[in-house]
Amino acid sequence: MHGEYKVPGGKLVVVDLEVRDGRLDAVQVSGDFFLEPEQALDVINAALTGLPATADEDAIAAAVRTALGADVAMVGFSPEAVAVAARRALA
Repeated sequence: MHGEYKVPGGKLVVVDLEVRDGRLDAVQVSGDFFLEPEQALDVINAALTGLPATADEDAIAAAVRTALGADVAMVGFSPEAVAVAARRALA
């Protein structure tokens, strides 16, 4: 499944995923945004993996926000943008 979201005045966020047993699996977040450190992308993917496929945008954004440390810089996108792209992938 594939979802995209263009952040107003920001960057493109893409989420590719599968659903297995009602949960998100094989989650891959990508796009033309900036993320420091780069390894934080693995943290975002892991935070989404295992979430219920019925999770709403608030729950998805909260999972991303909780997983990321204070030292992570998201430039041109946000946890909410990831959530929108993920929900679009599931639609």
